[in-house]
Amino acid sequence: MILVTGANGNLGKATRAALRARGEKALGGSRTPAEGIRPLDFDAPATLDLSGVTTLVLVSAGYAEDDVVIRRHSAALDAAVRDGVGHVVYTSLTTAGDHLGFALAHRATERLVEASGLPWTILRNGLYAELFGALLTPSGDGGVDSPFGGGALAAVARDDLAEAAAVVAADPAAHRNRVYDLVGTPITAAQVAAELGAPHRELDLTEYRRRLLETPGLLPFQPPMLASIASAVRHGFLARTTPDLADLLGREPLDPLPIAAAAAK
Repeated sequence: MILVTGANGNLGKATRAALRARGEKALGGSRTPAEGIRPLDFDAPATLDLSGVTTLVLVSAGYAEDDVVIRRHSAALDAAVRDGVGHVVYTSLTTAGDHLGFALAHRATERLVEASGLPWTILRNGLYAELFGALLTPSGDGGVDSPFGGGALAAVARDDLAEAAAVVAADPAAHRNRVYDLVGTPITAAQVAAELGAPHRELDLTEYRRRLLETPGLLPFQPPMLASIASAVRHGFLARTTPDLADLLGREPLDPLPIAAAAAK
């Protein structure tokens, strides 16, 4: 049995859908269970039940500070070892993302996965095209503002990452102890703006950080996380692409430009 954690999140939902499209049965796991979803609360390790799971797709529980994320992932892996899970697929962060403010939790989890003694596959996911578009903000003149300068992001569609996870989870033995760097086609904020037919205005990083700090609802870890994405894109650290995604999918990845533009509207 395949179990996908974070089943109520966007990537978890899409991964289960991709598995079903391949004819695979996939149970979900979440702290808010529903039909077809097993209750899984990584903050309550004693309650975790992974019995009967042959392949665990561990979708990163990254919406928190590093120590919380690592503790959650450690609890999931301990349960996987205890309950005899046969293979762990972990959705990590692209290799080029080591400069990002949330990279540490991913790399620490990779070490935990590799040390678990279980067969594993690590999917180093690039940043979503949907996220890139969503980080563009409307300007007063009908255009869009961004802190990305002229830098490019090798953006990737979330659905492509979900399909790649499904490919691996459906035949994990073929991907045993492999690391895949799943990034897409480099695009710039100016290209997204042009797709929208809107002018693009570059924000400097000081102005962007000021805006982040004044944005209501952001959690304390989020402004530095988002500022690190802006700086890494702006200075060319996230533009590199690889063939890994196309190789796993058996086709060219989706064009990230219209996806990013749709998310920016």
